[in-house]
Amino acid sequence: HVQLVESGGGSVQAGGSLTLSCAASGRTFSIYHMGWFRQPPGKEREGVAAISPSGASTYYADSVKGRFTISRSHADNTIYLRMDSLKPEDTGMYYCAARVRITSDYLSSESYGYWGQGTQVTVS
Repeated sequence: HVQLVESGGGSVQAGGSLTLSCAASGRTFSIYHMGWFRQPPGKEREGVAAISPSGASTYYADSVKGRFTISRSHADNTIYLRMDSLKPEDTGMYYCAARVRITSDYLSSESYGYWGQGTQVTVS
C-alpha cells in the first residue's frame, strides 16, 4: 500500500515556473511507475508525465514536452514535477499516482491505483 501527499501548487503568471512534490509512504514505493495527472476546470483528468521505477525512463504528454520534467528520489521517497514556461491551459488540480496495472499507455489513469489528494495550480 502507498500513501501519496502532493505539495507545491500555487498561483503563477504565464511564463513562470513551479515545482510540485509528491511524498510517498510505504516500503514498496521504489517498485512503482509513478505519474502526474491534472484535471483542468470542467474537464476530465489527463496524464501529464510518468517515470519508471529506476527513473531511467520518462513519458510526457505532447502538451508538456520540453516544458515539464518528472524526476524521483528514492532516498526521499518523493517524485517531482518541474513545470517551466507555464501557460494558462496548464491550470488545474494536479495529482500524483502509483501505477498498479500493466497497460500499454503509461499516461492512462486506468493504470494507476493509488492517488494523492491533489494540489492546485493556477496560471494567469
